[in-house]
Amino acid sequence: MMSLDEAADLAASAFRRVGVTERDAGAASELLVLAEAMGIKTHGLNRVPDYVTRILAGGIDPSARCVVDRPAPALCHVDGNNGLGPAVARCALEATMDAARAAGIGAAFVRNSSHIGALAPLLYLAAEAGFAAIITTNTAPMIAPAGGRAALLGNNPLGLVMPHPDGRHVLVDMALSVVSRSRVRAALTSGHTIPDDWATDADGRPTENPAEAMTGLMRAIGGNKGAVLALGLDLFAGVLSGAGFMSKIPAASRAPDKRQGLGLMFLLIDTARLLSEDVRRARLNEAADMVATSPPLDPDQPVRMPGARALDSLRTAKTRGLAISEDLLSELRAPG
Repeated sequence: MMSLDEAADLAASAFRRVGVTERDAGAASELLVLAEAMGIKTHGLNRVPDYVTRILAGGIDPSARCVVDRPAPALCHVDGNNGLGPAVARCALEATMDAARAAGIGAAFVRNSSHIGALAPLLYLAAEAGFAAIITTNTAPMIAPAGGRAALLGNNPLGLVMPHPDGRHVLVDMALSVVSRSRVRAALTSGHTIPDDWATDADGRPTENPAEAMTGLMRAIGGNKGAVLALGLDLFAGVLSGAGFMSKIPAASRAPDKRQGLGLMFLLIDTARLLSEDVRRARLNEAADMVATSPPLDPDQPVRMPGARALDSLRTAKTRGLAISEDLLSELRAPG
């Protein structure tokens, strides 16, 4: 087992070896370790070798500086300059928190980012600082628009968090595809089939073959409703920020040397400006009690608020550490 600090140091060392600055290596590693500790392993430490590959191929600039402009007191316009995505996201989060502390609400629109990993760690950090948040990013196309057959939309994840004064935050991090493409890629690597409602092949037919799914379409949650929501989020994260959007975004897995130019959006609310800590605690506890009154489908799985499992996993990891495979450890320790 490895402590969270040890894992973050190992990941940061891997980034520094390929030219990432000390600050950005630390920021990115913190988010990836948080994802790992929250049980989001598809977007945790195994992303480090992927990002290193993209840096070496020229798709990510390891020395990029995040530039923050403030066109209005509560509004930030951030240029990631094609830097390491998690570090760009952390820069934007800090800028948005500063704006929200000053004005009660803050928003940031980010252009020229690369893949940022999971939203959950960013949401967690926002909640720990007392902010309610909505965060999204666009991605390379993998979903067809409503009524279409061509992949033009990303699975643009939507993240929401409501901070609880005692740390029992309500946290939602979901892609707008039925599952994220990383789960299909994991099935391909492990040699498993996938449920036929996850994806289609290149001809639009449902498939259980992850290799076919990787060349086809991911299926949107809720059918056309999910596709329309993915488009709407792309308009905010991509179009409004000045970033790439829809089919302008290259797939990093197929073109690691291409700059993605992703867009992000952060919206934060200083909850202390609205309700006292005691009132927020009481109302969130009441909401959790309401949810828990729903009879569970599985008696061994009580109904809980979103994010409870991830937060339980994080608390356990802080105490016991992380189990990291020898293969991944070798990749993290490999010279750049």
